[in-house]
Amino acid sequence: MLGRVSVEESRLAHRDNTLTPDFDVTLEQWSGVMENFDTGSGRARLETSGRVNGQARLRAQGDLAVSPLYLDLTGQLDGYGMETLTPFTTRYLGFGVERGRLDVDTEVSIEDGQLDSTTKIAADSRAEAERQWAESLKALRTDKVELLQVHNLRDWKTQLPYARELKEQGKTKYVGVTHYLDRGLDEMERILRSEPLDFIQIHYSINAPAAAETVLPLARDKGVAVLINRAFDDGKLFGRVKDKPLPGWAPEVGVESWAQMFLKFAISHPAVTSVIPATSKPKHQRDNLQAGYGPLLSEAQTRELIAMDL
Repeated sequence: MLGRVSVEESRLAHRDNTLTPDFDVTLEQWSGVMENFDTGSGRARLETSGRVNGQARLRAQGDLAVSPLYLDLTGQLDGYGMETLTPFTTRYLGFGVERGRLDVDTEVSIEDGQLDSTTKIAADSRAEAERQWAESLKALRTDKVELLQVHNLRDWKTQLPYARELKEQGKTKYVGVTHYLDRGLDEMERILRSEPLDFIQIHYSINAPAAAETVLPLARDKGVAVLINRAFDDGKLFGRVKDKPLPGWAPEVGVESWAQMFLKFAISHPAVTSVIPATSKPKHQRDNLQAGYGPLLSEAQTRELIAMDL
């Protein structure tokens, strides 16, 4: 076992000469640490960060193991200058993207031989927001919407004022901002304190309850409605409660499944307006809806679920 491996303020350089022209990228101010790496059955913790081409911030963190193969990794790239990609967008896409900022959020997991990956990419600008708005109205066959949210706090200092303009024009009734990871909570709090909002959307679950520390109470105090995403942690919670019985008090709150318990946990916080679980199966939808019936959880029951340390 390797107890701890670290790197501080280093530099990596990479060239891909299979592309035309050659693609060069550097990772500067590279620092990171890996703890408890074991070629046996143990899991190591990895955290690393740096700046791509000396500017865009890159961060990655998660757990990994060799035997059995396991990976649970999240990564973020913030503020990658699109101008460095102009030669490649011109050659391979047929048009040159000359300016803008590229942000990427990615989640990768490998467990029980199954690979899951989610990536969100956004190039931010006022022009891009206007284009997306026009395309959304066309796709929805409408000229207005009820709620318009700035996705994952992307370029919110530009996009939130634009959303407010649309609200003033009567094209949306409510405006808000969203995020889905703990790393967004501090920024969400700052926005709540400084900006008038109608809605926020944030993650809150048994294994990720940090939003309840500051963001949810602050939203309640300011009268901001709250939508909860990722109440199932992208489905990971179901694997962690497999073969586990529900708490003995589950019938007292009308809960008959773990899905209902996870949703009941979220809606029981007094700041929460609604939870938005994603499903494509009607039977799951019917099961989810049952979480809206019966008493809400007490503070003691909420603490007991968090203490399960899923």
